[in-house]
Amino acid sequence: MPTVDLNADMGESFGPWKMGDDAALLQIISSANIACGGHAGDADVMSATMTLARDNGVGIGAHPGFMDLAGFGRNRMSVPRATLQNQVRYQVAASVGMARSLGTSVRHLKLHGALANMASEDEVLARDLYEAALSVAPDLIVMVLAATAQQDAVQSLGCKWAGEIFADRAYNDDATLVDRSKPGAVIHDAALAGARMVKMVKAGAILTEGGKTIPAAIDTICLHGDTPEAVDIARAVKSSLQEAGIALKSFEGHRD
Repeated sequence: MPTVDLNADMGESFGPWKMGDDAALLQIISSANIACGGHAGDADVMSATMTLARDNGVGIGAHPGFMDLAGFGRNRMSVPRATLQNQVRYQVAASVGMARSLGTSVRHLKLHGALANMASEDEVLARDLYEAALSVAPDLIVMVLAATAQQDAVQSLGCKWAGEIFADRAYNDDATLVDRSKPGAVIHDAALAGARMVKMVKAGAILTEGGKTIPAAIDTICLHGDTPEAVDIARAVKSSLQEAGIALKSFEGHRD
């Protein structure tokens, strides 16, 4: 039976401000990308989210982004490269240390928001960021936006990686994500999200808004925990995949 992983970005609450329904999502997904305090999250939220992930048997990932709480990490920023690498190290180290204190571990890495989008367009940037993360935790599996410069970077590094597609985002013809400012960039219809994921997994390809088919390594499917319909989308994607004979299973990563 074919398999695929289902992941969600989470741990993005901050202090008394709540974002998303992480507890519900963690009963559906197989991997969690947990904010490290850069774009969202704090020490208490990270601890609580990791504890829930551990108790639900969900794989834990570090989810670093720009140090941009006000913009939720979705503003493109110009940061000196060495500083940006240190900010990634700082966030990954916090994630790894918190997980260890809870008797669990961080399995994978996924960049967040604008930082991820910039790395999907720039192989040198992606490589620099991944090298920074791997300098803290060398055994991390790097989750990449499939068929983009992020994938080129991990393949040149020779590290373990997993290819990701998005259930709740539309695609440009170069496999990057349609900018959130454009109509239709974010998909809110759970049924539509489920159906398109089945099509992409079966095709082994990204299907773009322009009608292009881009062959891709699809190891995991992402949805955003901050989307109001996140839980409904997660359930719809999971049930659609299962009805199509595709089982949910955590990715193991590969090198090629």
